[in-house]
Amino acid sequence: MLRVIIIEDEEIIRKGLVHTIDWLSMHCTVVGDTDDGQKGLQLIQQHRPDLVITDIRMPIMNGIEMLEQALRIYTFHSIILTSYKEFEYAKQAISLKVLEYLLKPVDEIKLAEIIENINNIRQGKVYDDINNITKTIGDTQQIDVDGFLLGEHKQNYYVSETIKKIKSGYHKKLTIEAIADGLGVSPSYLSRKLKEVTSQTFLDILNKYRIQKAVELLATGKCRIYEIASMTGFNEYKYFCNVFKKYKGTNPTNFMKPGKWVVARNPREEKNESN
Repeated sequence: MLRVIIIEDEEIIRKGLVHTIDWLSMHCTVVGDTDDGQKGLQLIQQHRPDLVITDIRMPIMNGIEMLEQALRIYTFHSIILTSYKEFEYAKQAISLKVLEYLLKPVDEIKLAEIIENINNIRQGKVYDDINNITKTIGDTQQIDVDGFLLGEHKQNYYVSETIKKIKSGYHKKLTIEAIADGLGVSPSYLSRKLKEVTSQTFLDILNKYRIQKAVELLATGKCRIYEIASMTGFNEYKYFCNVFKKYKGTNPTNFMKPGKWVVARNPREEKNESN
C-alpha cells in the first residue's frame, strides 16, 4: 500500500483529489494533505510517505523548494501538479528526478497509470535486493510459498489451499487443526501431505513466511520490533525473537545492522494473491 501526501493550495482541487479519487483500487492510502509547502514539508517529515503529489506555486514555500528540502531527508516518489502556463517552470523539477507531471484538472486514468508504474518500480527494486543481499549473507532460510502453488504442486488441492491460507492469514492465529477442519480432512492427513510436497512441516512454512514478512517491515524502518512481532502473528515478543533467531541466525536488532538485512518479497506475489 503506497502512502500518499497531497499538497495543493486550491482547496477544491485538493479536496477533490483526497475524496473523489479511488485510492484503494490503486493500492494507495492518503495519509495527509495540506495547502502550502511549509506544512507539506512537516507532513513529509512526520509521515514519511512513498509518494508526494504537489502543486508548484503555493504560499510560504513553493512545491519545488519543498521537494528539494524533503529529498535531503529521505527518498520518495513525487508527482508535480501544473497548468499549461506553469509547465516551463515545472521543468525546473527535472533535477529533482520528479517522476511525472500532471496537468490540472487531474486525469484519474493518467494518475492510475503513473501509480502502477511506481508500484512496478518498487517491486522490481525490492526483488533485486532479495537476489543480491540474500546471496551476500548466504541466507538459506527463505521460503518461496508461490513455488508451492505452481507446477506440479498446484495439483495437490489441500497443500495449495493451506499455502494460500498461510499467505492471507499469517498475521492471525493459524493452526493446522483449524485449516484441516475447514478443508474437511484430518490434521494428520494434511500434515503428511504438506511434508510430502514441501518437505517441511506446517509450522516451519508458517514461521518462515512470518519471518520473511517481518523482515520486509523491518526494512521500512517505520515500525518498532515489538509492533512487527504483533503484525506478523506472534503474540509474544520473546517467542518472536526466538523464532527470528532460529531462521536468521541472529536477533531482529542485530539483523538490521548494515550489511545484514534481507528483503524477501517476490514481484510475482501480487499477481498470485488474487488466484
